[in-house]
Amino acid sequence: MVNKQENDTPENPQAAEAKTAEAALADAAGQDCAATEPELALEETMQPAADIDGLRAQLEVAQQEAAEARDQMMRAVAEAQNARRRAEKDVSSARLFALERFVQDLVPVIDNLERALESMPAEAGSASTVLEGVQLTLKSFLDVLARFNVEQLNPVGEPFDPKFHQAISMLESPDVEPGSVLNVVQKGYTLNGRLVRAAMVVVSR
Repeated sequence: MVNKQENDTPENPQAAEAKTAEAALADAAGQDCAATEPELALEETMQPAADIDGLRAQLEVAQQEAAEARDQMMRAVAEAQNARRRAEKDVSSARLFALERFVQDLVPVIDNLERALESMPAEAGSASTVLEGVQLTLKSFLDVLARFNVEQLNPVGEPFDPKFHQAISMLESPDVEPGSVLNVVQKGYTLNGRLVRAAMVVVSR
């Protein structure tokens, strides 16, 4: 029979110390795990926020690039429209004023016919026939020019207009308003409203 006193004898002191050390290590490990879990939760919480900031930055960059691309496109469209308008204007101008050089060369012929009429006396016979022929020739010239929108400028009695008239002298004239055309030395011409040759005039003071 084993003595009860022997069973109640304390264990080896070294074994007790070992158990105590193991228990301390276990508590420390538990504390480390408890401390790590909040850190992991914080990192998981911060990670989506960082991703959102990155996406926002990328969105801003994409929006800026889209705005720049739109601006470049609008500029290109505007330049193309301006180029088309300029081309249409040039074509229209070329069509309207293609005869300008021809009219410039033709009006001296009309001047000569008018001078011939002014120098001819209105006599009977062959001279009268020649006079009538020159008059008809001049009228035919002017009719042809009118069909091509060429207008003759003969501004006697009209106010002086520097856009279409060239003053070669000025005279005192109490019968008309100052700045009026007294006499036309050489008639002017326009083609579709554009001046081909200015009328040379005498203006009243």
